[in-house]
Amino acid sequence: MTADGLFCERGGFHIDPWRPVNRAVITHAHADHARRGHTRYLTTDVGRHVLQTRMGADANVETVAYGEDILINGVKVSFHPAGHVLGSAQIRVESRGEVWVVSGDYKVTPDRTCQPFEPIFCHTFITECTFGLPIYRWTPQDELFADINAWWRNNKENGRVSVVFAYSLGKAQRVLAGVDASIGPIFCHGAVERVNADYRNTGVDLPDTSYAGRGNEKRDWNGALVVAPPSAMGSTWMKKFGRASTAFASGWMLIRGSRRRRSVERGFVMSDHADWPGLMGAIEATGADRVLATHGQTGPMVRFLCERGLDAEPLRTEFVGERDDMEIDAVQEDSFDEGDMPVNAGESPS
Repeated sequence: MTADGLFCERGGFHIDPWRPVNRAVITHAHADHARRGHTRYLTTDVGRHVLQTRMGADANVETVAYGEDILINGVKVSFHPAGHVLGSAQIRVESRGEVWVVSGDYKVTPDRTCQPFEPIFCHTFITECTFGLPIYRWTPQDELFADINAWWRNNKENGRVSVVFAYSLGKAQRVLAGVDASIGPIFCHGAVERVNADYRNTGVDLPDTSYAGRGNEKRDWNGALVVAPPSAMGSTWMKKFGRASTAFASGWMLIRGSRRRRSVERGFVMSDHADWPGLMGAIEATGADRVLATHGQTGPMVRFLCERGLDAEPLRTEFVGERDDMEIDAVQEDSFDEGDMPVNAGESPS
């Protein structure tokens, strides 16, 4: 670990560095893993659109296919699906017979907007542990979306618009892909619609959506579903929807106090991170006898793994999990001027 972040000395590259470096190998495009200012970026080919959008059109982004081996200064590097968001990857690094895997963020539950998590055998596994406590166990997908659809349908019957807040990259598209689009029209905040375009340009099938931007103040929103980033909560942008029912999709909604602090009517427990059983299963599947824990509940996770006989240690990070993703994403989303979104930019292709 260096002041710039995780560094492979033999290969001369950083993985998800915190400060500008010459060569950045990127697990995925969330702001706490992909920072602006690097000279060169390397990511997956399916992650190009979302990373390029977030790093800027001038960013030098190189790509590689999942599972393809490349050599960087004699070190073998490959990317493998992490199941987190579109293009997310675990980074496998092999040198002199020793294999490390940097997981980035990952989840092991199904998500049709990205490729499923793939266990990779290694000697050392660097795992996130955002939800690294036994209390975190996710609701089955079919139950989760049945609940969301029932909430939307009930709001429609009562003449209300349904607004669900979800991170603009990954979570929002997962919501869109899982809801029953026959219930009513779907609108999105500009920050979400911009990422929707990246997903569609990568070949991910999402239902038709419309941009809930300027000039729509007099529209009849009743019965519609609106997907917006958390930064839109309490903003003037929300006033156009009138008497809206609000919900927040997050793993933190499992904790009653989180929902209360967010001041929303409903909380849907949905995370793009692995829950406790998912973390334990993923770690075991790697066969690693050394585990480094980062991003989240490192202390409890390390103690638990050591009690199970593994060589486990915390790995320093400047970020502590989904709560920070939310704050950083809010900065990026707030910096997006909705006036920059052309009227039809986010419309679904016919």
